Amino acid sequence: MKPDKPFNSFNPKGLLVGIVVAVGLLAMLTHLTEHTKNIGNISYKEFLDKVRGDQVKQVKVAGQFVEGVTKDNQKFQTVVAERPGDFDLLEKHGVDFAVSTPSMSTGSWHVFIVIGVLMLLGVISGWYLMRQMRNGGKNGGGAGGIFTIGKSKAKMFLPASIKERFSSVAGAHEAKEDLKDIVDFLKDAAKYRRLGAQITRGVLLVGEPGTGKTLLARAVAGEANCPFFSVSGSDFIEVFVGVGASRVRDLFAEARKKAPCIVFIDEIDAIGRQRGSSMGGGNEEREQTLNQLLTEMDGFETSKEPVIVLAATNRPDVLDKALIRPGRFDRQIEVPVPDLTSREEILKVHLKKVKAAPDLDVKRIARGTPGFTGADLANLVNEATVIASKKNLTEVGMYEFEEARDKIMLGTESKTMILTDHDRKMTSYHESGHALIRLLMPKDTDPLHKLTIIPRGRALGVTHFLPEREKYSRNKEELLATIAAALAGRAAEELVFNELSTGAYSDFKAATEVARSMVCLYGMTDELGKRVYLDSYDSKGGYSQKTFEKIDEEITKILNDQYAIAMQMLIDNRDKLNLLAETLLDKETMYAAEVYELLGIEPRADLRLV
Repeated sequence: MKPDKPFNSFNPKGLLVGIVVAVGLLAMLTHLTEHTKNIGNISYKEFLDKVRGDQVKQVKVAGQFVEGVTKDNQKFQTVVAERPGDFDLLEKHGVDFAVSTPSMSTGSWHVFIVIGVLMLLGVISGWYLMRQMRNGGKNGGGAGGIFTIGKSKAKMFLPASIKERFSSVAGAHEAKEDLKDIVDFLKDAAKYRRLGAQITRGVLLVGEPGTGKTLLARAVAGEANCPFFSVSGSDFIEVFVGVGASRVRDLFAEARKKAPCIVFIDEIDAIGRQRGSSMGGGNEEREQTLNQLLTEMDGFETSKEPVIVLAATNRPDVLDKALIRPGRFDRQIEVPVPDLTSREEILKVHLKKVKAAPDLDVKRIARGTPGFTGADLANLVNEATVIASKKNLTEVGMYEFEEARDKIMLGTESKTMILTDHDRKMTSYHESGHALIRLLMPKDTDPLHKLTIIPRGRALGVTHFLPEREKYSRNKEELLATIAAALAGRAAEELVFNELSTGAYSDFKAATEVARSMVCLYGMTDELGKRVYLDSYDSKGGYSQKTFEKIDEEITKILNDQYAIAMQMLIDNRDKLNLLAETLLDKETMYAAEVYELLGIEPRADLRLV
């Protein structure tokens, strides 16, 4: 936020003069220090011994204080007794001496000059800091001033500069519907107040990173045509205790001046975590900041015009309960990972900026990207465009999107990895085992999309399955089929080569997770009943060691049974397995349509053109 008046206490000429004076004083101090450092202190006896040894060239006597120079140009100083015979000794040994009236010694002058210089520097520094404090208080602080540290770092956007609208946000239909209440209230608060309605003043946007929470907040400000303050939760935190609370006060003071307006706090969990849940020096500062935020949100009723606070987080579970109670962030709006329809809409938005091929199948791309957020889809479009640009193409097609997706999910294609013929053949049978079992399994499983033995990242090959639709639940048969297909790669290796390789690790991991969920979460076993089992068998888990062992047995049984089913299906269809593996070894990459045609299997109705 910009101050109403410019910070006029900054004077470049004054700063230059100050630097010159400081450098001069520092040089003087250094000179005096060096002068003092080069003079050695000796005892009275050492002095007399040097004189008797004809080592002294010159001395200056001021009372009992003596400074001198030896014949090898070494300076010294000492304190002598008041004995007139010493002058006879100096004269006898040819020492050039001079006598002055006793006064403050040179060494003492050095000490007083050093003290004076330090005091002067302290006075100048104190005067400058006090001047900065006074000017900072009058003008709201200036950029770079030490006393502006308590000023808010929020950026204010005027309505004319906010171009986003709800139409700019693809997908998130439910979230937009919930936010329309806020927009309506900002546009016409009197409509709600005439009946005594109180619109919520705090809205928490909850969702995974990249789902578009910030974009939604800006769209609300754009729709309501009001100022928009944007700040991150981490911007409040400093090493100095009290700074965060000061910034919160300043932010809301500015927001009330611009009301009606929207304050958006991104990553609010940086300051909104449960109090007393962590240790460390920064915990006190964070808690003070949170306390001030709670106070400011409670004080909104004193504002004539509404100030709506939107906040975003992907960790609502760690927020302090006082922050999400009624009267503060009492409305939580879920911003989900986009479903199939939303992914298609998001892709169309990003493709408007890209020269795409006329036959580009956006729906097929959306089907092949389950779990992708809006940010992931934007990255996918950009990667595909980069690949097309490298090839000097005039438009971006499906092949480039396939390459981009594989690169994002699996890594860059390895061109330096050299595999033996045996390794390539084993990989081909491994991936063919996955694909064949999936083709022979029930029709409600995800259909085959493509399989390849081109190494990417740490994977020697991969088999892709393309969901037909967005699935929100799965039945037991489908989960068992998924396990069997995952274990079919190892079964094919054992059947054909009678070998066990490390390539099945990720398959075993995925299959084990599905089997564990069936037993512990979904109640899909007869022995253990219809209940949820936690990860451990201790007192918190609520079940015994014996039950834990039973869970382990059930998981192992499911895996072994499905492995046996996969092995038997491969034995019964060995000719198809050999044909697919040998063809894949030659082509390296095969799509579903080629596999269906090769094996003589009737494709699903919606996959005939894939």
